Amino acid sequence: MPDPLFVLALALALLVAGLSAGLIAGLLGVGGGIVIVPVLYHLFTLMGIDPAVTMHLAVGTSLASIVPTSIAAVRSHLRRDAVDLPLLRRWAPAVVVGVLCGAAAAGAVGGTVLTGIFGTVALLVALYMTFVSDRVRLRDTLPGPAVQAVIAAVIGAFSSMMGIGGGTLTVPSLVLCNYPIRRAVATSSAVGMIIAVPGTLGFMVAGVGTPGLPPFSLGFVSLLGLVLTAPTAMITAPIGARLAHSLNPRLLRRAFALFLVFTSGHMLYSLLG
Repeated sequence: MPDPLFVLALALALLVAGLSAGLIAGLLGVGGGIVIVPVLYHLFTLMGIDPAVTMHLAVGTSLASIVPTSIAAVRSHLRRDAVDLPLLRRWAPAVVVGVLCGAAAAGAVGGTVLTGIFGTVALLVALYMTFVSDRVRLRDTLPGPAVQAVIAAVIGAFSSMMGIGGGTLTVPSLVLCNYPIRRAVATSSAVGMIIAVPGTLGFMVAGVGTPGLPPFSLGFVSLLGLVLTAPTAMITAPIGARLAHSLNPRLLRRAFALFLVFTSGHMLYSLLG
């Protein structure tokens, strides 16, 4: 039997992770995965779970927790008419295709590869957000439908492999095309919801029958982690969404970069051990 004090500490850590993830989901449009993935990765490692499945389990559980979190954040943004629904309709099919491809690829590679992808992509985005001026634009408008479909598919694929809601890639992609950051944050929350549902199903299927999974797991989704993080995240997601509409856009940009630097550095450092 596990140590009751250890189980209590683990539960409290998961609850705090859920509260933090919900706040960040609403504030930055990142779906909370940028917090949940590294926290779950290290918590599962401390629990002695097989290293071969630790990262897969963290990513799958994060995607599952993003489903209710994104719903709560999107509802708050919709009330403010901040979500670009026409853009969302154009992107949705390509995002789903990318998510399914990313989930299939994640099931075929090792946990070290997933950890490296998470850390590298998050660090690159953080460097962009830190050192590239928010006035820098590659285009004055969004590209044509075909290019947008490619962008949406790439966002879906990498987001599903990283266990994040899509804001990490969606926000900078839109901002570089002269898209208002507040609207990008709100729309990326909806993109995160589209990513999370098929991504969760993909990780559930990919993990069926995999040895080394902990009790109460459905494929690569830990139901214990889901139960303890998702409800608390839903509480704070609307608070974050309200803050997003009252804070300075430059402050949002810096906060976004700060979280990415912290989490990506933590994950890449873990590969050195």
